[in-house]
Amino acid sequence: MVCIIYSDRFLDHDNGRSHPERPERLTAIVDALKHAPWANYLEWQQPTPVADRDVLPWIEKLHRPDYIERVRQLALEGGGLLNMDTPVSPQSYDVALLAVSAWLDGIDRVLDAHSPAFVLARPPGHHAENHSGMGFCLFSNAAIAAYYALTQESINRVAILDWDVHHGNGSQYLTESNPNIAYCSLHQSPCYPGTGASSETGQYNNVLNLPMNPGSTFADYQPAFEQQVVPFLKEFNPDLLIVSAGYDATQADPLAGISLHPSDYKAFVEYIHPVCDRLLFGLEGGYHLQALAQAVVATIGACMVF
Repeated sequence: MVCIIYSDRFLDHDNGRSHPERPERLTAIVDALKHAPWANYLEWQQPTPVADRDVLPWIEKLHRPDYIERVRQLALEGGGLLNMDTPVSPQSYDVALLAVSAWLDGIDRVLDAHSPAFVLARPPGHHAENHSGMGFCLFSNAAIAAYYALTQESINRVAILDWDVHHGNGSQYLTESNPNIAYCSLHQSPCYPGTGASSETGQYNNVLNLPMNPGSTFADYQPAFEQQVVPFLKEFNPDLLIVSAGYDATQADPLAGISLHPSDYKAFVEYIHPVCDRLLFGLEGGYHLQALAQAVVATIGACMVF
């Protein structure tokens, strides 16, 4: 059984018709999951309403109050641009709060049910820094979830594996000073946002960056997982593994140049599950609708045998 944490409310974050981070990303995934051969084994859960969970203290733990207020005011004023690629619509602030709540629900669900969960939310988060959103991201969902997880009784160490094609600069910078959080990223280089050099190892050797050449295929990712990702995670020995699950490394994706196939994500899950059986996946990028949906199906399908 895999729990999908989702709400139609996540469709209300509106970046504009021509923006690649659009609501259809979620509807394509939902449709694919409902037609998967194991669809009856999915449990769908609504995120906890923001009125019932005070998410702001968790956001404020990592983001400056003036930045949070800027997002809120921009939404209240009818929307606008945080920067050239990151719009805020009238509903974006409230939806982003609900997305954080969904990621926190994901932590609770994995710990309570001892089975994987997938947070199907937007806006994404791994580029958001403490003082600014960027790269389509408003709040740093995965990093916030990691800090929240560390407050739970059974969790002493949390790892974040980021397989989005873009380096999660926000996730890294918000966690690399915490010895109880490890961050690992495989990402195209050169590519936006230009961070994530292999020399960036964190204050406690708790960061592993694996820049991948444009055109890389599963034949390149396989040794990276076997020789670097898995040993790094095993040595850290996390009590919980959060996956920043971006799917823009597929060959069909319009925003990058890695050549993975959707089915390759099944193998990624098979690599990491023996390291830690407490797995939370949360959506980041992925902008070719069919490839995105197929890759999410491959990810969740791999979890069905646990």
